[in-house]
Amino acid sequence: MMILLWIAFAFLSGSLMFSYWLGLAGRKNLKAVGDGNPGAMNLWKARGYKVGIFGIVLDFAKGYVPVIWGISSGYAPGYLIIPLALAPIAGHAFSPFLRGKGGKAIAVTFGVWSGLTGFEVSLVYAVVLAVMKAGSFWINKNKPRSAEADGLQVVSGLLLVFIYLLLNMFSAAILLVWLGNFAILVYTHRVELASWLNKN
Repeated sequence: MMILLWIAFAFLSGSLMFSYWLGLAGRKNLKAVGDGNPGAMNLWKARGYKVGIFGIVLDFAKGYVPVIWGISSGYAPGYLIIPLALAPIAGHAFSPFLRGKGGKAIAVTFGVWSGLTGFEVSLVYAVVLAVMKAGSFWINKNKPRSAEADGLQVVSGLLLVFIYLLLNMFSAAILLVWLGNFAILVYTHRVELASWLNKN
């Protein structure tokens, strides 16, 4: 019973659309900014880097806090970690506060993996994305970055993280968390991925 309450709490935590609300507090509707994503990057664009960083921290925390509390409290042993870890990501992607239309779940993904693995996997993911971004910048020189390229990097970067998990023999439960996380990111970036596929 307690684990069900904890999963519900984790989902509710993830569904809190801090970046969107911070945008509204500054009279900026993030759905009308950039790609319309109500997340921290559009908050950055709309209200500047200081508020944007604050939004990133809050979105990170809503994934990190319920996972680390659940683990440290002993409420998520074994395979029970799977729904607990995926709940904040799903909450952000399908927030009931935005009628099921949430954000792309990138910052909350970093928060969840930081809580699950003591920042290990989130750091690996960050390095992978940084290397991919640097490589893309070098290849494309002065060409402007596209939303399609960004979406592809986010999804393919997480795919590379799976190789790291396998090589380091993470548990089956962690691999299933990755699978669920990957599926959600593919969904939240479906428009960018479809556009990229159509162009290629």
